[in-house]
Amino acid sequence: MTGPVRSRIRVEGIVQGVGFRPFVHALAARYGLTGLVGNDSGGVFIEAEGPVAAVGALVEEVRHRAPALAVVERVSVTPVPPTGAHGFEIVPSVAGAATRAVVPADVATCADCLAELFDPADRRYLYPFVNCTNCGPRFTIVTAVPYDRAVTTMAGFAMCAACEREYRDPRDRRFHAQPICCPGCGPSLALTAPDGARMAGDPVTEAAALLAGGAVLAVKGLGGYHLAVDAADEAAVARLRARKGRPDKAFAVLAADLAAVRELCVAGEDAARLLTGPRGPIVLLPRRAGAPVAPSVAPDSGELGVLLPYTPLHHLLARRLGRPYVLTSGNVSDEPIAHDDADARRRLGAMADAFLSHDRAIRAPADDSVVRLFRGTALPVRRARGYAPEPFAPPWPFPRPVLACGAELKSTFCLARGRHAVVSQHLGDLESYRTLRAFTTEIGRYRRLLGIEPEVVAHDLHPEYLSTKYALTLDGVDLVGVQHHHAHIASCLADNGEAGPVIGVAFDGTGYGADGTIWGGELLVADLAGFDRAGHLEQVRMPGGVTAIRQPWRMAAAFLHAASVPAEGLGVARRNAAAWPAVSALAAAGGPSAPVTSSAGRLFDAVAALLGVRDTVTYEGQAAMGLEQRVDPGVGDGYPVTVTGPSPVLIRSTDLVRGVAEDLRRDVPAGVVAARFHHGLAGAVAAAVRLVAGATALDTVALSGGVFGNTVLLGGVADRLRGDGFRVLTHRRVPCNDGGISLGQAVVAAARR
Repeated sequence: MTGPVRSRIRVEGIVQGVGFRPFVHALAARYGLTGLVGNDSGGVFIEAEGPVAAVGALVEEVRHRAPALAVVERVSVTPVPPTGAHGFEIVPSVAGAATRAVVPADVATCADCLAELFDPADRRYLYPFVNCTNCGPRFTIVTAVPYDRAVTTMAGFAMCAACEREYRDPRDRRFHAQPICCPGCGPSLALTAPDGARMAGDPVTEAAALLAGGAVLAVKGLGGYHLAVDAADEAAVARLRARKGRPDKAFAVLAADLAAVRELCVAGEDAARLLTGPRGPIVLLPRRAGAPVAPSVAPDSGELGVLLPYTPLHHLLARRLGRPYVLTSGNVSDEPIAHDDADARRRLGAMADAFLSHDRAIRAPADDSVVRLFRGTALPVRRARGYAPEPFAPPWPFPRPVLACGAELKSTFCLARGRHAVVSQHLGDLESYRTLRAFTTEIGRYRRLLGIEPEVVAHDLHPEYLSTKYALTLDGVDLVGVQHHHAHIASCLADNGEAGPVIGVAFDGTGYGADGTIWGGELLVADLAGFDRAGHLEQVRMPGGVTAIRQPWRMAAAFLHAASVPAEGLGVARRNAAAWPAVSALAAAGGPSAPVTSSAGRLFDAVAALLGVRDTVTYEGQAAMGLEQRVDPGVGDGYPVTVTGPSPVLIRSTDLVRGVAEDLRRDVPAGVVAARFHHGLAGAVAAAVRLVAGATALDTVALSGGVFGNTVLLGGVADRLRGDGFRVLTHRRVPCNDGGISLGQAVVAAARR
């Protein structure tokens, strides 16, 4: 064919809000093509006309060399008759009934915008809302798709002539950047008292002065409000803790740049890549001895959660203050982050001494994401800003639209249709009414945004979870109950694009078992559709039920009783002498007030209490994290553990407690005891997996559940299994904790059809 050809090209994936239309426009100019490009409810549509080789080159560029922030999932090409039209244009977006477009996540400030921010000669010098096609707000400001300025919270800010020229200029990096603005036409910043009265002076300068003077500052970010204090000011940090109702859990620290991070933490190249990347998460890193932060920032921890500024406002505040500052969610602990201005003043007015805020509305709440490094790989701990709502694309379809309601703690939900599963941002714990309201509100928002009307609703088996109760209120849908630990393993499978069957090791704190008992230390033979319980940790009593979760010393009493180990001479018994006899008797008697559990989380709690790490906790996992922190890395041996089986396989966890108690009586250092416990448990898990494999001939193992956020245990189990020849699947994109449960529920519901 020698004449011109014309092709209609459809591109699906994360292709809106990432500079895709300007990218195509530039390609058309390079290859001398005519035609058009635009957004619609399915993604990006292109019509390209010209020599066949040139049209083919454009298609190849679209497939393989898309903009850095884009994720191209599918490109389809259909020949159409040439029109002979001249020029190539970006045409208005086309709305449609069947929404399939993917909403992009928010993006941290790029290097080009940062250079402009601090360039006195630039017209956006020190402007706290500078952005371009490559960075800035996306998900948190969008109200509908196709993604255009008119359906964002920037719609009320009319572009000035200068911004309009940049927006229309194909040579400008702000060509079709929807949140484009400048000091003349965009949002503005204000510093106010809690009652809303404006404070005099430059907002950033005065806010930095307040921080330096020990004040608590509420700062409006991309996805909500944060509370900030000078990270080196112990009195200010203590004041923030008291006001926020967060007595122990560590605060994140924002540092101005990598050099400042490295004064606080050990941060290698892998950490630097995460910190400086477009997602801008909080990264958990080893803390340097003598790091210039107040003791109350991260009490009893060898780690710090650090992040770099990810908006121009955070950059400005960091530079003006000149030292790191605490940046923690604007909420009472475990509630959703405040993002509406009026609600923020109601909820944070008693916590903050001043508000540094602006007049660009936030449509979706989005907390900061948290990751930790494990051998160079990022393990998600909390998935929110910068990651959500990017979809998962499992290699199997969802035959009917699904809503998965997740668990009770670390709440997320998942909406799935076709080949996309979209997991929401972290919302908090559903024990709070505010979080439940945010949960239901966000489900409605996602349904409208994605155009998904669920026909199947998946939920946890626990009848008292508020997520389960919500699912049961929905009419006209098919309900699918999914066992908690099966959902964990299915989540790991979906995270790795696999369908099973596998040997699943699901270790966490609490999950409603298929037999009505409390599970949490499970070996499952599972695929997406179902599972068999192949083994578990030894069951013990939980004296006082849920009270034993808040008071780990009770689990120490229960395990000592189950192991037939006398408590005399052990510190945990001395510290809790007044209540010890009654609790021990409760563990011995059993009954409804002391339910049985196979929970790995409760085992960690017991050992932490035995070592004097924590007798009581103020947040989930506190004792177990403290125990991990005490591991002596120079110790390689572990306590011997009896593993029996194969039907069912039973890991005698009381052997671990027996070993711990014997070492404590010999005054063995706590770091050695903690290491031996971890290594002994890892060895027992590997032995148990070998027994299950012998009965099933399976050679792939999936590790999931919140306990595998412990990298000492994760590494110990994974290394032993790989040494035995197993393939080991771990989480990479969703948390191994309950934040990943909703994805697992969704794929289970789809597999059961």
